Amino acid sequence: MNDLAIVGLGYVGLPLGLQFANKDCQVLGLDIDPEKVDAINAGKSYIHHISSESIAKQVDSGRFKASTDFSLIAEAAAVVICVPSPLNKNREPDISYILMTGEAIAPHLQPGMLVVLESTTYPGTTDEDLRQVLEKGSGLTAGEDFHLAFSPEREDPGNPDSKVAIIPKVVGGLTPSCLKKATELYSRAVQQVVPVSSCRAAEATKLLENIFRSINIALVNELKVVYEAMGIDVWEVIEAAKTKPFGYMPFYPGPGLGGHCIPIDPFYLTWKAREYGQATRFIELAGEINTSMPQHVVRKVADALNLDKKPINGSKILLVGLAYKANVDDDRESPGYLLLEMLKEAGADVAFYDPYIPVIRPTREHAHWAGTQSIGFDKKTIASFDAAIIATAHANVNYKQLADWSHLIIDTRNAMSGIETKTKVVKA
Repeated sequence: MNDLAIVGLGYVGLPLGLQFANKDCQVLGLDIDPEKVDAINAGKSYIHHISSESIAKQVDSGRFKASTDFSLIAEAAAVVICVPSPLNKNREPDISYILMTGEAIAPHLQPGMLVVLESTTYPGTTDEDLRQVLEKGSGLTAGEDFHLAFSPEREDPGNPDSKVAIIPKVVGGLTPSCLKKATELYSRAVQQVVPVSSCRAAEATKLLENIFRSINIALVNELKVVYEAMGIDVWEVIEAAKTKPFGYMPFYPGPGLGGHCIPIDPFYLTWKAREYGQATRFIELAGEINTSMPQHVVRKVADALNLDKKPINGSKILLVGLAYKANVDDDRESPGYLLLEMLKEAGADVAFYDPYIPVIRPTREHAHWAGTQSIGFDKKTIASFDAAIIATAHANVNYKQLADWSHLIIDTRNAMSGIETKTKVVKA
């Protein structure tokens, strides 16, 4: 008998499963990707910030195993769903992965079992959409025959201080009994559980967290452009402002938003709010500002090249950093892809360098880039480009060498701050 089964062994499900196993729970990891399953059972990691040693330790102990066989769910006391929840091509919520997972779970649900959704989504997904699928496929009633809850993931890849055990876990249940069961489960693995009144309150909590970030990033992105027109460096202003010990927290501008949360989650609420006749003007304005940043960067590239009497058309341009944030191998929703697309459409000869992404993996959104390899980081290769755009500031990139070898740098992350160089550096 397994204490829990975790469906989806990606950036959320894998670290969660390892943490439960570390607390002496019997964990079954389920995924439709046999390569992930085989890697885990062999004690090998496919996520950069998760070590193979940490996986091998739990697999060898017998506390963690992986499978593609969903019928094994019947042997678990609880099921935690950690699958993607993207937007479709019309920028509308796509909960198909959640519902398909529910359909796969339902035939194996047993009385007394707990099902928890962790995928970010709009309020009502758990107690309406997922509940309907589970009840229809199992013949059981949520809140009576089995327990149902929502607990938003709070992963922060690349942040060494982000550990599953110490991040408070918000939990909302369909009924008080469901909440009690879910609280008991997570209390086995995390130090603090924060119960809320309902699944919807828990779903809304996750959305608030990411909407807060999206709006504040949009603010500094807008101020970046405004201050630049005034001859003011927004990065200097932010550094000064964050010395205030109250009433302020720093957010930083960039070439656009990336990752599985901030570019996506706010629009889950925007979409759902329309059902209630409510407008979400702040969210939509923030989205407009953030999605305009790649165009701003391309304009800066064009202006900088023009000063050297070079057009974008025909120029060789290098993107430094394709991951959506520093020090991770996660390229989901990365603005780097938009930059590559826009520059290529303008006639540039584009390439990328990223020590965390040696080759672009197949994705739905950027399938035509699949198989493209990162260039080598050496003087001859770097010097062959007319311009380099720092899109992601990985800590293990030698920016002094990049500066010495490059003809022109467009810095969207303030990575060149404090580095002396004769190479022209343009902030964007």
